[in-house]
Formats: sequence, structure tokens, C-alpha cells
Amino acid sequence: MVQFNLLPDVKLEYLKTQKTKRTVLLGVISVTALAVFIFILLFLIVNVFQKQHLANLDKNIETKTDELKAVPDLDKVLTVQNQLKALPGLHETKPATSRLTDYLVQLTPADAKITDVTVDYDAGTMTINGTATNIETVNRYADILKFTEYKEVNGSESKKAFSEVVLSNFGVQPANGGRTAYGLQFKFDTAIFDNTKNIQLSVPSIISTRSVTEAPTDLFEKKQETKPE
Repeated sequence: MVQFNLLPDVKLEYLKTQKTKRTVLLGVISVTALAVFIFILLFLIVNVFQKQHLANLDKNIETKTDELKAVPDLDKVLTVQNQLKALPGLHETKPATSRLTDYLVQLTPADAKITDVTVDYDAGTMTINGTATNIETVNRYADILKFTEYKEVNGSESKKAFSEVVLSNFGVQPANGGRTAYGLQFKFDTAIFDNTKNIQLSVPSIISTRSVTEAPTDLFEKKQETKPE
């Protein structure tokens, strides 16, 4: 069977162009329809579904709030819980005051005694009052404080433990066997009382201290009362 193309070339070109045009138009319509669908979907999500979701969340919050308000003494319970949570932090910031006696035992010369100690842990200042056999012992006590260093256990860096050591007062007490009363004022590095650090003092061998020669209980003595004449 023999077929003859009776359509001229111009007609064929026109039909081909029309077919391409319909294909392009169909594609444009499809893309436009898809864009409109996406726009409508986003509009519904933002203005309908999201608002409904937020409304549900608000409702849940109100419900849970009402449930919490119904709990008796809720404020007191929360206050106690917050205080319990704060205790570890408070303990770490609290100075390790229990170290004071050990430090004094290491620092105080064997022939000196202490009548009272005043410590300001915030300001880092200390005052020691007591008696010694003579003024030379008091001077050695002051030198011990000036040259004592500290470092963290297993640490390598040493620092001065005390500074600005001043002999604030001294005098002989005839009623106390001629012992010399003294008062020492100085500053200390607050790190030596840091609860989070394990501190070790390095005391110079200027004079034998009580930690070497005597028991700690011999460190303190009763303050001599001044009788009115």
C-alpha cells in the first residue's frame, strides 16, 4: 500500500507549531495549578492549622496551670526545692573555716600562745592576739607569716599565703610571768580557705612551730583580764 502526503509543507509546519503550543500551554497551566495549590496549602497551614495548634497549646497550658494551682502549698514546695538545688553551690562558696585551727597549729611558734583570733573571710583579713615568751618570738611569728607560701596539693605553683603583716601592739604582762602580749594583723589569700581546693601550706623553718613540738590543744590560752586599780 502506498501513502501520499497531500499536505503542503506549510500546513505541516503549522500543525507542528500548534502541537508545540498546546504542549507549552499545558505545561504552564500545570505549573500554575501546582503553584496555586502550594499557596493554598501554605495559607491553610499558617492561618488555619497553625492557629488551631496554638489554640490547643494555650488550652493545654491553662489546664496544666489550673492543675498546679490546685496543688496545696505549691509555693512552699517550690521554694524548698529551689533551696535544695542551691545548697551545693552555697557549700562551694562557703569558706572552709575548719582549716583555721590546722593553719594556726602549723604557723604558731612553740613558745607562743593565742588568746583570740578575728577573721573576716570576705575581706581576707585576720587578727591574732596572744602571748609569747619574749618579743623575739613575736618577731619570728611575724616572719613566719610573711614567708609562708601555699599551693594546691599535686600542684606546682606556690604563692604567698599572707601579706601586709603588722605588729599592731605588744607589751609585757608582769602578772602573767612576764610574758609578752602581742597583736598581729595581716591579710591572707582567700584561696587558702577555698572549699573547692585542697591547699597545703609551706611554712619556713624560722623557728619550731607548735605542729612539731606540741599538741594543738596547747595552742590557746585564756585571755588575761585587766583588774582595775
